[in-house]
Amino acid sequence: MMPIALTIAGSDPSGGAGIQADLKTFHQFGVYGMSVVTLLTVQNTKGVKDVQLVDPRRIIAQIEAVLEDIPPGAAKTGALGSGEFIRLLAARAKSFPFPLVVDPVMISKHGAALLAMEARKLFIEQLVPCAALITPNLFEAEKLVDFEVKDLSSMERAAKRIGEIGAKAVLVKGGHLEGTEAADVLYTDGKIKVFRSPHIETKNTHGTGCTFSAAITAELAKGNDLVTAIKTAKDFVTRAIQTAPGLGHGFGPINHFVKA
Repeated sequence: MMPIALTIAGSDPSGGAGIQADLKTFHQFGVYGMSVVTLLTVQNTKGVKDVQLVDPRRIIAQIEAVLEDIPPGAAKTGALGSGEFIRLLAARAKSFPFPLVVDPVMISKHGAALLAMEARKLFIEQLVPCAALITPNLFEAEKLVDFEVKDLSSMERAAKRIGEIGAKAVLVKGGHLEGTEAADVLYTDGKIKVFRSPHIETKNTHGTGCTFSAAITAELAKGNDLVTAIKTAKDFVTRAIQTAPGLGHGFGPINHFVKA
């Protein structure tokens, strides 16, 4: 059987992030990709001009249509938009027979809100406990734990705190750390593991978080364990940043043609 993965996320018409990045990543990993659209953005590498949410009932209908016909081996979420949809998704996710990777997309690379402020409490209380893995960056981790996350020590504290909320595993991403390393902190089964890679100075990082979580999801759909999935995904993203094609006039996309 061909491995199958599902992304539940927003659309980026410029192709660098969201469901477009997820599907490109699934393809590179040899995984059949399916997508459920949660919101539409009007954006390019220079900024987000508009965000339009899809009716939550229609999003759930998309999910049900997929699950009744082509069950995935793993799924991920990206931008979710509204509290109403988070409630519906969390209720459904409790019975998912596959791992759910939650990428807590709250704000775009350009600063546009992709999760309503009032929805964050629902996200923390209802969706986080459904996650086999949650992958916040430093900014998102701060919003989840309500304290500053700026170094490895605070990343470990944040990962443990989010784990206490109910996520089975937490990966706090340190791509925005100062210094020569981009270190990510995994907390699972009461243990901390750090994944390291060189920091790459570039503005072409649009869609990095989406691609990272999609690569992990693809590896989980193939039946690989979590640590292996993260290692493989981090290597893929590092090389994708290093070889970014330099498209657009703002924050350009990374290179989704890199071999997995």
